[in-house]
Amino acid sequence: QVQLIESGGGLVQAGGSLRLSCAASGGAFDSYAMGWFRQAPGKEREFVAAISRGGGSRGYADSVKGRLTISGNGANTVYLQMNSLKPEDTAVYYCSASLQFGVLRTTTSYEYWGQGTQVTVSS
Repeated sequence: QVQLIESGGGLVQAGGSLRLSCAASGGAFDSYAMGWFRQAPGKEREFVAAISRGGGSRGYADSVKGRLTISGNGANTVYLQMNSLKPEDTAVYYCSASLQFGVLRTTTSYEYWGQGTQVTVSS
């Protein structure tokens, strides 16, 4: 069973950047499709970005295209580089992992979840 630990969240001004990391223990990166989701107060958890097993394909929510980039180090860590941040990006960001193939965009596709890391963007 894989365990996911997120880090890198914090407070940043609008227009700034952050890089989130998700370290996976108990499984190799090539064995899992990975995703990032976020949840703002009072809202449902929503898809942000995903990468397929082995990193060959990636997908993004329309709201973050061109600003956020998902990548992996080929070992056990997945990153979410966040540029040109906006106040509406404020949320708890969750890393997720799945044994399924492809770029997975729904919460129900993932079996494993991290505890989340807070990202706050001030205006």
